[in-house]
Amino acid sequence: MKPTNQKRLFIPRLYCNVFGHEYQVSKNVTYHVKEYTCKHCKHEATTNSNGYLTELTPKFREINRILERIHTKRTMRLRHESFSNSDLKITA
Repeated sequence: MKPTNQKRLFIPRLYCNVFGHEYQVSKNVTYHVKEYTCKHCKHEATTNSNGYLTELTPKFREINRILERIHTKRTMRLRHESFSNSDLKITA
């Protein structure tokens, strides 16, 4: 029954072709880099270095994965340092 499958795929694509994609945040990579998925056709996009939306290719997916790893390590290190520095304060 291929006609029903084709209709299911055709309608969301038609909607996005007429009205444009309706993106929702699917993953927060960093504070300013996010991955988006279209609500209707499941098209994936991400923000590039200039802040514009770009199609999520395997290369961008790998870049986002590495960027997320660096970001989480840095935030964990900063949290740990601020916590240890607050313990060292001496009150007079």
